[in-house]
Amino acid sequence: MNLAHIHLLLNHFPTVGMIIGIGLFLLGLAGKSEDLKRASLVVFLGIALLALPTYMSGNAAQEVICKGQPKAPCTDPGVSKALIEKHEGAALLALVFMELTGAFAWLGLWKSRRAGRFPSAVLAAVGLFSVATFGLMSQAANIGGEIRHPEIREALKAEAAQIEGQVPLGRAVGTFVIAKTWVWATCETLHFVGLCLLFGIASFVDLRMLGLMKGISFHALHRMLPWGVLGFGINMITGMFFFVAAYDQYTTNTVFQWKLVLMMLAGLNVLYFTIFDEPWEVEAGDNAPPMAKFVAASAFVLVIGVIFCGRMLPFLGKAF
Repeated sequence: MNLAHIHLLLNHFPTVGMIIGIGLFLLGLAGKSEDLKRASLVVFLGIALLALPTYMSGNAAQEVICKGQPKAPCTDPGVSKALIEKHEGAALLALVFMELTGAFAWLGLWKSRRAGRFPSAVLAAVGLFSVATFGLMSQAANIGGEIRHPEIREALKAEAAQIEGQVPLGRAVGTFVIAKTWVWATCETLHFVGLCLLFGIASFVDLRMLGLMKGISFHALHRMLPWGVLGFGINMITGMFFFVAAYDQYTTNTVFQWKLVLMMLAGLNVLYFTIFDEPWEVEAGDNAPPMAKFVAASAFVLVIGVIFCGRMLPFLGKAF
C-alpha cells in the first residue's frame, strides 16, 4: 500500500461527509434540536480535519500516476497532466472553504458550551460555508473522476485549458511561494508564532488536567482555547503554503506522514476538551477524572510529537 491507496480510500469522505453534515444541520434547524445541531458541527469539524490528509495524499497519487515525475508530463498516455493539475486546484479551493466551515463549526461548539446555545451568526456562517464547500467538493470530485474515467470526461477539456494558458490554482500558489523569497520566510515566522500559541495553550490545559495549577477551574481555561485553535489555524495555513510549493519534498517523507497522523489525533483531543462534560466539571481545587487525565497526557505527547517531526523533516526524512 502507498499514499495513492490512501487517497483512494479517503477521497469520498469529504463529499459524502458534507452531505451527512448538511442533512443533520438542516434537521437540527427544522426541529430546533440542539443535539442535531451539535452533531452536525462535530461532523463538519471531523471532515475538516480529514480533508487535510485527503488533499495531501492526492499529490502523492499524482507522483504515482506520473511515474515519480511530479514536475514533468505523465508517461501514461491515457492520463492528462493538465487535468490532474486542474483537479489539484479545484481541491485546494474546496479545502480552503472546508477549513473555514470547520473553523466556524468549532467556534459554534465552543460558544455553545459557554452560553448554553448556538449563536445565530455562527450557525448562519456554517450554513453558508457548508453549502459552498459541498459545491466545490463535488466539482473537485467530478474532475478527479475524469482523470481515470474517460467515459465521463468532456472532450478536450483539459487540453483546451492548457492551450489557453490557464494556470491551475495549486500551481499558481506554489509558484508564487517559491518565486517570492519573502513569502517563505514570512510563513516560517508565522508558523513559529502559531506553534507557540498552540503549545502554550495546550500545555496550560494539559498540565491543569494532570494536577498542576489546581487553583484554576477548567471553566477559566476554556476561555483560552480559541487562542490555541488560532495557533493551529496559523500553522495549518502556513504549512499548506509550504506543502503546495514543494509537495514532492513531503509526500515521500515518512516523518511528515507521521506528523500528519499525530496532528489528526491531536485534533480529536481538542474536540474532547471543547464539547465533553468531564473536563468542564473540573472546578478549582478538583482533581480531573481519569479520562480527562489520559486525554491531557496523550495531547501533551502528541503536540510534542508534531513539533519533533516537523523539526526533524530535514534530518530523519531527508527533505530539503
